[in-house]
Amino acid sequence: MKLSYSGALAAAAFLAISTPALAHVSFDNARTTANATYKAVLRIPHGCDGQPTLKVQIRIPEGVIAVKPMPKAGWTLETVKGPYVKAYDLSGTPMAEGVTGITWAGSLDDGHYDEFVFQARITDIFQPGATVYFPVIQECANGREEWTEIPAAGQDPHSLKSPAPGVTITAAASASAPAPVKVGALTIEEPWSRVTPGGAKVGGGYVRITNTGSTPDRLVGGSFPLASRVEVHEMSLDGTVMRMKPVEGGLEIKPGETVEFKPGGYHLMFVDLKEPLKEGQTHKGTLVFEKAGTVEVTYPVRGMGGQAAPAAEHKH
Repeated sequence: MKLSYSGALAAAAFLAISTPALAHVSFDNARTTANATYKAVLRIPHGCDGQPTLKVQIRIPEGVIAVKPMPKAGWTLETVKGPYVKAYDLSGTPMAEGVTGITWAGSLDDGHYDEFVFQARITDIFQPGATVYFPVIQECANGREEWTEIPAAGQDPHSLKSPAPGVTITAAASASAPAPVKVGALTIEEPWSRVTPGGAKVGGGYVRITNTGSTPDRLVGGSFPLASRVEVHEMSLDGTVMRMKPVEGGLEIKPGETVEFKPGGYHLMFVDLKEPLKEGQTHKGTLVFEKAGTVEVTYPVRGMGGQAAPAAEHKH
């Protein structure tokens, strides 16, 4: 399928507001709540000026505890441990020291993309609205990339040449979060959208859909009050380039399958926005299915780097 000039511009604009800069290292999920276990997925999109990446080092900031990195096939894993500035409580157990640095060593070709995973608990010294930065050093055969710049108060991190990847702290999800919506054999959960910059003509919608029935159904479109139309799109990484295209004929949801619409994957594109989407707003729209028909959903608008409201965490 060929995009028109205006369609190509819309796609480029959506990519700009829905994904981190592809030249930078970043976290796949860049939001979490304080005093919660966070699964960090660090994305390495390229090497150093064409050279393969041989080491990935992450420095763990103060206030992030109980760090456990995930081993990676073909890579050696090392951690550095040290004392914290103060002791932190972990489910009633004081923690005065732990992992302060992680290093994976191996080889990742410049033309390939990969992810490096660790688990941690971000303590409540970080309040909602704060961003926790994790400096990263990417070592190559004859060079290195130092993703260690941290923005000053009020500074746009996108203005930095080599920004450290960050995680934004959000308020805990309310116990009165909307219940899942059911239509036919489909269950629709956690619809949401993301703020758009002024002048943006496209926005994104995200949702989780589960088919509990015995026959497939298909999401073919929907409506959004601030857009002229709603289209089902997908994004995929082709080497180091993120590409987006419409899902022709709608997206099939097979029996027993759960499909999650999220940044960097399947999403609803709100086309020809009449005005920007602002954090804290809620907008009622619809989803249209081939068999189940039309169902009304409400989209809360979250900040840049946002995600669906986190599920309640089990605490001991």
